[in-house]
Amino acid sequence: MELRPLRSFIAAAEDGNISRAAARLHLTQPALSRQIKGLEDELGVTLLERGAHSFSLTPAGDLLLREGRVLLERADALEHRVRATAKAQTIRVGYSPSLSAGILSPALEAFSQVHPKARVELSDLTTNEMVDALQKGTLDVIVTVAPLKENPEISWTTVQQQAWRVVLPRLHPLNAKKTLTPQDLNDQRLVVYSQREYPDYWAFISGWFKQQHINARIASECDGVTSLISAVEAGIGIALVVERIACLIPERVVLKPLKPQPEPLQIAAGTLDRQKKDKVFAVFIEELKRAGEMDFGAEHATV
Repeated sequence: MELRPLRSFIAAAEDGNISRAAARLHLTQPALSRQIKGLEDELGVTLLERGAHSFSLTPAGDLLLREGRVLLERADALEHRVRATAKAQTIRVGYSPSLSAGILSPALEAFSQVHPKARVELSDLTTNEMVDALQKGTLDVIVTVAPLKENPEISWTTVQQQAWRVVLPRLHPLNAKKTLTPQDLNDQRLVVYSQREYPDYWAFISGWFKQQHINARIASECDGVTSLISAVEAGIGIALVVERIACLIPERVVLKPLKPQPEPLQIAAGTLDRQKKDKVFAVFIEELKRAGEMDFGAEHATV
């Protein structure tokens, strides 16, 4: 049974008048009468007892009116859910745990309240992997450090500036000092991120070491924050990291302030330039900015 003639029948039955129902449905009276007659022929029953100027419902017509309303309500609800599902957007996000700590989770929570039907897929990747995936179209938004080499295809929005800290084993001699200086790092065994996977980190660190006349002794290169912290905890060396890594470190290692500071690290959200006008992406990036501002404020309120 098709829904269109059923809607026409219910409209006529509710109005009690073919002419009024036809006007409400933007049909001619003969067209509405034909639809109802076709429905009767399809069901093999008489739905209306027709008089000269009025009609009444047969028992079959009364049953169809009551049950048909329920059927149409369900059909309309199903259509709404199907359309809503089709419109629900998926955002594929690449991120670095060491850079997005304290930012990504509250941003996701706030975003889900604005777009409860949107789906967010997260991928923990290196900066190079993120940029490559963004350009290939397999990621929509990336949260990382904007590469030093500009890319005209990518638009960057600063989310947060993060200060630098030195992470070292709790039993390391430098733990006796409350604040470290750049020269404290001279001739120390250093644990760093992989040059191949984090070239911008290397470029920044090597430039700052050269500026501060620090002799770098690379003890280990790591593919991510987990392996870097593990290497420090094992006593392989110390590392220069951003302050928000604090929530990821175990008890056997400590973070030390560093003065004077290198330039703060700019954490940014990147998306393809052609996607800047996407409203859902824009809301997600705005929530990242808001979370970054709140996280920064909370950090400095406790200092």
